This record gives sequence, C-alpha cells and structure tokens, in this order.
Amino acid sequence: MARYPSGGVSYSFGPGGISPAVKILLITNVVAFVLNLIVGEAMTLRLALTPRDVFEQFALWQPFTYMFLHSTNNLSHIIFNMLGLWMFGTDLERTWGTRFFTKYYLVTGLGAAATQLVLGLFSQTFYYTGTVGASGAIYGLLLAYAMYFPHRTIILFIFPLPARIAVGILGAIALFSSMNGSSGIAHTAHLGGLAFGYLYLKSLRSRPLDELKYRYLRWKMGRARSKFDVYSGGRPMTDEEWKNDWKKHIH
Repeated sequence: MARYPSGGVSYSFGPGGISPAVKILLITNVVAFVLNLIVGEAMTLRLALTPRDVFEQFALWQPFTYMFLHSTNNLSHIIFNMLGLWMFGTDLERTWGTRFFTKYYLVTGLGAAATQLVLGLFSQTFYYTGTVGASGAIYGLLLAYAMYFPHRTIILFIFPLPARIAVGILGAIALFSSMNGSSGIAHTAHLGGLAFGYLYLKSLRSRPLDELKYRYLRWKMGRARSKFDVYSGGRPMTDEEWKNDWKKHIH
C-alpha cells in the first residue's frame, strides 16, 4: 500500500499494525480453524450454516458461528479471508472505531447468512448444503473500503492501482478461491455481504434525524459565515461540499 509522507513517496505492505477488533477476529478464526482440524467433520456439521438445521432443528447459532469456520480441505480459503480482514479491516477500524467496526462486520456476516437462508426456502440445493467462512463479512469490508478510500493507492502485485479497482480485483480473486469449485453457494453469500454492507452504510447516512441536524448545522454556520464574509476557499460552499463535510461527522 502506498504511503505519502511529507518528505516524499514510500511504500509499505499492508496497513501496518493490527487494530484491536481485527486482532481478536484473526485469533478467533485461526483457533476455530485449528479446532476444526482436530475435531473434524462433526464440528463443521454442528456449526456450519445449513438452512435445514436452522428451520427444522432451530440451530439459531449457525448464522453466527458459520463465519468463524473455514474449509479444512482448502487452506487458501482461510488465508485469503484473513489477509483481506487485516488489509482492509485495519484501516476501517481506525476510521470508524472498534465498536462500529465490530458491529458492521457482524451485520455483513449475518446479512450473508440471511441471504443463504432465504435462498434455502426456494432451492433444495441451498436448503441442504452447509456454508462456512468469513467471506460474506470480508466482502462487506471490501465494499466499505472502496467507498471510504476509493482513490487510495494499493500496490497489487507490482501494479499501483486506485483502491476501487484493486479491491474489485482482490474481491474477484477471493470469490473464486472461496467457491472452491462449488455450485455458486458461496457466491450468493458474498453478494449478501456486499448488499447488506451497502444498505447499512447508506441507511446511516440517510436517517431523518441526521438530515435535520445537517440542515440546522448548515443554517447556523451559513449565518456565521455570511456575517463575517467567510467562505471556504474564497467562495460559498456548494451543497455537495456541505454534504461531504457533514458526512465526515456522522460517525
């Protein structure tokens, strides 16, 4: 990832030190993976997300526990997910704070689970097939990273790319790796993580109370600036500039 200090341009791999919530999530996923290797398939059957188990046996823990399991037959599954968690989750947690980051991570993971459950009502394949992996939540992080840092430069292999493009490429790689030749079930979970992440972030920026606060703040600051003839950059701020400035204070 490119860094731009005042003295010039330098490059470093990744976002640096691991933030608190990301660290806990990494440890939890790795420990669960090791335990799964020891315990075997019985653990997977009990904790993986299977719509049949949720609807018929009321296994209500599965929409939560599935996101901490990974395929024990495909090491790249957990490697790519944990790499994505560290690379993109760290900067998001630093931006949002630990509490909001953790909430968002769980919302996208549970959103991916909800997608699988709904599809299970219409498809026998989905109904009887278990899903594991943090991919749904990771895709939610990918979306948020592209939204918050769209122009940040990321060195992907040897190519410096804007985050919005690099994240798309990394997302495609993670998608096809996690699918592992399946019929596309993991793909729908990823889409669920993306969709719920987008809707969740958009809902926070369009709450009626926040809109009223924004209008009041603009009116109040507008009065002060007109009184003293103070403008941003020597000109009145456009509505879009006001909106962008306001959004920075929502979180």
